[in-house]
Amino acid sequence: DLLEIVLLQAEILELKANPNRYALGTVVEASLDKNEGAKATILVQNGTLRVGDSVVAGTCFGKVRQLRDDLGRQLSDACPSTPVEISGLQDVPVAGDKFMAFESEKMARDIAAKRNEAKIMSERKVTSANTLESFMANAGEHQTVNVIIKADVQGSAEAVKNALEKLKIENVSVNVIASYAGAITESDILLASASKAIVYGFNVRPDSVVRKKAAEEGVDIRLHNVIYNLLEEMEAAMKGMLKPIYKEVVTGQAEVRQTFKVGKVGVIAGSYVTLGYIKANSKVRLLRAGIVVYEGKLSSLKRFKDDAKEVKEGYECGMMIDGYNDIKEQDIIEGYEMQEVERK
Repeated sequence: DLLEIVLLQAEILELKANPNRYALGTVVEASLDKNEGAKATILVQNGTLRVGDSVVAGTCFGKVRQLRDDLGRQLSDACPSTPVEISGLQDVPVAGDKFMAFESEKMARDIAAKRNEAKIMSERKVTSANTLESFMANAGEHQTVNVIIKADVQGSAEAVKNALEKLKIENVSVNVIASYAGAITESDILLASASKAIVYGFNVRPDSVVRKKAAEEGVDIRLHNVIYNLLEEMEAAMKGMLKPIYKEVVTGQAEVRQTFKVGKVGVIAGSYVTLGYIKANSKVRLLRAGIVVYEGKLSSLKRFKDDAKEVKEGYECGMMIDGYNDIKEQDIIEGYEMQEVERK
């Protein structure tokens, strides 16, 4: 039924193509094969594509080495409305790119080079603007993790991009600068260096030249083949960019039993630890009838005449509060510390 409707529409709309011209069409999918290199599934929309033709797909060029149909059979040519898989491109194009066959390889190479130059200039403008925006408008408030994604297949690159962009953790977000199929190249490292980005490789591995360049530029390359592991790593990194959360923990309380004024030194609070423990140099607050009258820090903690690191519940001690001497009997000295809490 669907085929009949499509044929009927083609007839009514008088859709026609010229098989006697150089081919043009659209890239449906692209991938990087470890044996055959860059491959692309394309739909020929006009003209006839033949083995040996020089083609440009987006910013990539090459000479068609092989043509395969949907069953994997070798073809010598592909007529209009024929989907085929081609190999022979020097790089992996992006799904949706337009492709066209040309008279010579030189012409195809020149056109691809011009498109690639225009693309690089465009990316630099976008990257520069985003970086300035994040530093000038959101400094100290919002943080952005810049990411470049390279995958073996364009579909995987898009899936990783969409998943990363959905990650939202308080004031930290992910900005995907580029997302392509293909091996990680030196150009990716230079772009990452300029935009302070992390390079994520999904089912691809950089060669020694690229690794060396990344080390020189200080670019972090992260490699994964499971998307969930990639997302978990990014989420952990984003949480690490947030300011730590601290929770107040009361370590102990001591009741002031007697006070001693010692010359210019100050007032010593002879105390009895009634709860937990009191640590030397601990943060403390002075409570009087349940009301906080002062918050500060211990300047001295002693057991008899000796300095003590810690005095536990049930023991007596002498304490001095840094910069505060208005201590009275029956006051409560409460020790506390700020402990970092794990984010959920």
